[in-house]
Amino acid sequence: MRRRPVAAILPDQMEKPSARNPNSRICFLATLSAFFWFLLLYFHFAVLGNQSPKLTPITVTFQQPRKSLGSQTLVEAPPPPSFPFARALQTALNKSDRCGGRYIYVHDLPSRFNEDMLKKCRTLSLWTNMCKFTTNAGLGPPLENVKGVFSDTGWYATNQFVVDVIFSNRMKQYDCLTQDPSLAAAFFVPFYAGFDIARYLWGYNISVRDSASLDLVDWLVRRPEWKIMNGRDHFLVAGRITWDFRRLTEDESDWGNKLLFLPAARNMSMLVVESSPWNANDFGIPYPTYFHPAKDDDVFIWQERMRRLERKWLFSFAGAPRPDNPKSIRGQIIDQCKRSKVGKLLECDFGESKCHSPSSIMQMFQGSLFCLQPQGDSYTRRSAFDSMLAGCIPVFFHPGSAYTQYTWHLPKNYTKYSVFIPEDDIRKRNVSIEERLRQIPEEEVRIMREEVISLIPRLVYADPRSKLETLKDAFDVSVQAVIDKVTNLRKDIMEGRTDDNFIEENSWKYALLDAGQREVGPHEWDPFFSKPKDGNADSSDLSSEAAKNSWKNEQRDTS
Repeated sequence: MRRRPVAAILPDQMEKPSARNPNSRICFLATLSAFFWFLLLYFHFAVLGNQSPKLTPITVTFQQPRKSLGSQTLVEAPPPPSFPFARALQTALNKSDRCGGRYIYVHDLPSRFNEDMLKKCRTLSLWTNMCKFTTNAGLGPPLENVKGVFSDTGWYATNQFVVDVIFSNRMKQYDCLTQDPSLAAAFFVPFYAGFDIARYLWGYNISVRDSASLDLVDWLVRRPEWKIMNGRDHFLVAGRITWDFRRLTEDESDWGNKLLFLPAARNMSMLVVESSPWNANDFGIPYPTYFHPAKDDDVFIWQERMRRLERKWLFSFAGAPRPDNPKSIRGQIIDQCKRSKVGKLLECDFGESKCHSPSSIMQMFQGSLFCLQPQGDSYTRRSAFDSMLAGCIPVFFHPGSAYTQYTWHLPKNYTKYSVFIPEDDIRKRNVSIEERLRQIPEEEVRIMREEVISLIPRLVYADPRSKLETLKDAFDVSVQAVIDKVTNLRKDIMEGRTDDNFIEENSWKYALLDAGQREVGPHEWDPFFSKPKDGNADSSDLSSEAAKNSWKNEQRDTS
């Protein structure tokens, strides 16, 4: 029953039916239903779909993430790439870790690469029995202080080509060794490269000479430690000149092996007693002297003694002529020594010679203000370090004899500790060495001599069986230089820096750059290092014959 107000309905309307009323209601309901479903579907897909991440799959793209800040949109930098050496660099930031940034990892090589050579020490040299020189951790037999030239302790008859053994034994005492490769600032390879080639230089074919080097490289590249930087963080030591490891051809008559030309070895750093000025993978370190201090006081006492010596000779020279080398100035130097009343000469030759007597050599150097150090068959001489150990100011005639060689150990400003007389002044202009040295004021000589004496700690190798307290010896300086080199390279890699303009033939110039400099240009020493256009020899004619002469002459000219 419907209840509606009667007064509201007219009598004629109650009795008169409407023909369209039922259809209108159906249309209205249908429209309302459609509208309802439209709203429901819109709400589901348009609103709920945008608000619920679970209902819509997320697609990851490679676009840089963006961060909204007010009306600005900032592009965030992508996360830095991961480097396998990052942890090693981070250790340097840990101030509580005294070894932070200094850890060294030493490869455990098969004994055929080192110790087995010492067991067959008689085969290490064609003319010299090296067995006695490999005793006492590579220092050789002790020297008796008969003439009072040496200290009572710390002096040994050390062979000039045993740095391989001395360095490896010093490394065993290094205070920051690690067995964790991820911490290593550098990786040491204790391969006796110098001893390896020395035993095969005469009478062996190139396959024998190259054998151990090829085996070593094959062993290294398989190691996971190598893969961290493909060997660019690895270093090894060879107690010979670089030319013994740079055979240019596969000709059987060519000299030495090709260790330093092997692709893997090009990535490593090789420390040698004489490096190449035109290659970037070798670095000069001092020849060993006869002095190997066991404690700081040994050095301090020796330095003070050298300061107080009276030096009666203006200059001196210990060595032999090189009549087969037309470029050598040794003959002229020997003649000037003989003619001078203030010059001292110690002539060397085959057989018994005072040049084979450490006491005779050191006694002459201790009595001289200046010691002449011309080239031999190659740029360098052990004598340069023996003379500086004696407090004698070295006189060099070629920049490759010291200035471009030992940049880790000697000041870049060579005038602080040495005198330079170009070879052509002697060869072509017959300059008087005596007159040139007399022109140097006495006070300047005193300052230079003090600089030389102050350099002594970093030029000698301490006794591997003990440890210096505060001083840094030649080993310490070399290791730190390698670490610095590797660290800088790693930082360059992380920061995306490349040396696209690096010219390897100018390697000697880069070592002379000041901190922060990266580009080289013309240099006053360019004429000394110019190479023939064919590139098969250098300006000093360091060919196979010269290298052979160097090997033979070391028997008569050990200084």
